[in-house]
Amino acid sequence: MGLFLQAFPSLTRAFGQAERVKPRYVASKQRVDNRGVPPDAFLDELIAWGRTAPEDLFTPSAHKDVYANVEHALGPWSGIEQRRAAMLEVMRVLAGFESSWNWDAGRDMTNPRSVAAATMEAGAWQISADSMHFGKDLRALVLRQVGTLDGNDFQRATKQNHPFAMEYVARLLRITVNHNGPVKDHKIDPWLRKDAVAEFLQLLAEP
Repeated sequence: MGLFLQAFPSLTRAFGQAERVKPRYVASKQRVDNRGVPPDAFLDELIAWGRTAPEDLFTPSAHKDVYANVEHALGPWSGIEQRRAAMLEVMRVLAGFESSWNWDAGRDMTNPRSVAAATMEAGAWQISADSMHFGKDLRALVLRQVGTLDGNDFQRATKQNHPFAMEYVARLLRITVNHNGPVKDHKIDPWLRKDAVAEFLQLLAEP
């Protein structure tokens, strides 16, 4: 191999450059507890959604929401774009806790409440249809994206329609952290990373 590359200097340069190419994700690939690291494909979808997600998901609010809950770990806040990147970091870590980044995850078999269509968890963030009672914006989003408030249809959409699932969990976290135990109980906090927020901020700005 060495003699071959010596015979073709241009290939030697190209080979050396390929070896030096940095991976697209570094900080955002950090381990989350015992769940491992998020797949690149999951991060690809997360960033693609983050670039076009509605700005109202990230604007400051007077009531206690996810931003207040994680400010000690990721703050202080300096603007909408930083808050956008911080939301992606919360979603990255939370999806690790809830499902190990599995879009198709089904109900939590250890939850005694998970016995009806409305209470069965689904998707990467293990959201259940009964969370819609937290706000009319959630119900409006479901009707717009799913077409019905039926629990089974909600579960199916949460697994299959990834942009819907991402917007739903972001809106839910802006209203309350009580539906997501790892956020409410600060279990995600030790795994939140400011350098991952910085990386998301850079990636969101790419064309």
